[in-house]
Amino acid sequence: MSDPETKKAASSWINVAVDYGPLAVFLGVYRWSAPEETSAAGEIGAIINGTGAFMVAAVIALVVSKWRLGKVSPMLWFSTALIVGFGSLTIFFGDPTFVQIKPTIIYATFGVVLLVGWSQGRALLKVLLEAAFEGLSHEGWLKLSRNWGGFFLALAVLNEVLRAQLDFEGWLWAKLWVFLPLTFLFTFSQIPMLLKHGLSFEDKTDVLKDEPPTS
Repeated sequence: MSDPETKKAASSWINVAVDYGPLAVFLGVYRWSAPEETSAAGEIGAIINGTGAFMVAAVIALVVSKWRLGKVSPMLWFSTALIVGFGSLTIFFGDPTFVQIKPTIIYATFGVVLLVGWSQGRALLKVLLEAAFEGLSHEGWLKLSRNWGGFFLALAVLNEVLRAQLDFEGWLWAKLWVFLPLTFLFTFSQIPMLLKHGLSFEDKTDVLKDEPPTS
């Protein structure tokens, strides 16, 4: 593998680690702290421990993104700020609701922003991702912004449905086994449209690498 290809592969793995590493830390610490026998106090303690680790991991991910990739996307800044803010409220009040509604706020905010931009002929996803796929036309960026905007709003609704139907641990695992596969499948489904609008065939893997984070 040539040096540019090696760097590109390393960058892809760093993106994945930055986007989903904090969630994995949250899951690990929560499971490690969860009581063997059902206990309201023990459950809250596990949630607080997981939330604290989540906050630290999110800040570390932001620093790693700046150090290894040379940039921090606006989406990552916003996501990290909400993780720290709502995580602090979760720890202070001992209420997991705050950390659970954080994804809904992120999804709804970016969904509305992208769709408003699309309605005004502005491809805001290009700005949010700080990415420029080789040869992709303005129309392609507009359609991608529109599609991601709709998908984000769908995720916001899904998060609220799962939050209402599942216990905290079930909801937490859904972040890994529902949201992550859905995001991958949706991202992959956009490639044919992007190829029709000028994306070079060689850069199609960049679409998967530069997908907006949904963790």
